[in-house]
Amino acid sequence: MPTPMPKENEIERKWYVVDADGKVLGRLATRIATILRGKHKPLFAPHLDVGDHVVVLNAEKIHLTGRKLQNKQYRWHTGYIGGLREVSAEKMLKTHPERMIEWAVQGMLPKNRLGRAMAKKLKVYRGAEHPHQAQQPQVLEVK
Repeated sequence: MPTPMPKENEIERKWYVVDADGKVLGRLATRIATILRGKHKPLFAPHLDVGDHVVVLNAEKIHLTGRKLQNKQYRWHTGYIGGLREVSAEKMLKTHPERMIEWAVQGMLPKNRLGRAMAKKLKVYRGAEHPHQAQQPQVLEVK
């Protein structure tokens, strides 16, 4: 019995909406990464992008456990000489809460062009409004 391989036109992509209000960042990111990757589907193939779209709302109300708010550091390089930047999670939550969720999810996806394609299906918004009502997203429960 051959293993069924889904073709690009056979893949059905759904839209899910997640409310991040009071959710723990890491647990939320793992659930989102699973949906983006498509591991919840019976047609999952590790070399194909079979995942769904995810819209995250209320990114500014995300929760970090322990002392991560003060101790966790986000680092990136600008590309210029001496351009290493470092910001605490507390400051990042105030300035760019969307970026915290995006980076947490991207760290759980494959590090290649397939992972970058999966990451494009993630839409994160600071507040409770989003422009994706036309796609009729379903509510995704995260424990």
